[in-house]
Amino acid sequence: IMHNGQAPFSSSLTFPFAKEFIINLGWFFVPFSCFVIVGAGNAVNLTDGLDGLAIVPIMIAAASFGVIAYLSGNAVFAEYLQIHFVPGTGELAVVLGAVIGAGLGFLWFNAPPAAIFMGDTGSLAMGGLIGTVAVATKHEIVLVIVGGLFVVEILSVIIQVGYFKMTGKRVFLMAPIHHHFEKLGWTESQVVIRFWIIAVILALVGLSTLKLR
Repeated sequence: IMHNGQAPFSSSLTFPFAKEFIINLGWFFVPFSCFVIVGAGNAVNLTDGLDGLAIVPIMIAAASFGVIAYLSGNAVFAEYLQIHFVPGTGELAVVLGAVIGAGLGFLWFNAPPAAIFMGDTGSLAMGGLIGTVAVATKHEIVLVIVGGLFVVEILSVIIQVGYFKMTGKRVFLMAPIHHHFEKLGWTESQVVIRFWIIAVILALVGLSTLKLR
């Protein structure tokens, strides 16, 4: 992954909306990449707490990064959009397309009331895959936007546990945050569908960073 890209940008961190702001992480890019991949896997895993909640945002993120992977792997589009050209990443769009197809089949049986479940194996793998694509395409920061729903879910757990250990009190009624809204009186369907809507909005914002630079 570290050598997948044009020098000197293969180990650099780029920021959306600021094309000239680049941080060269050097050797630290390796542990940073591991953090992104492992963090993405765990964030998706924590989101997978209600029927149908995780798989649709996963497919939305996969579709978004499928577009990013294709554009990053095409020299003409990469130059036009002023993003890093990473040879070969266009092939990742095929992989992410397969994720979307499998996700649709899975959702058919995972829709409430679910007959099958993703489990840790599925959620960790899907999150890790999306994190890996983000690293490979040099769009780690965009992952925070596109996968913002997953970020909020894992942050809610970190905040809840950390605050409880320090004060003995809870910030949320229950964590991860989708259970907090259930405690507030939202039905499971309301939580799931509203979180889907949020995931779509965040994906559109993330994709807009390709042009707004």
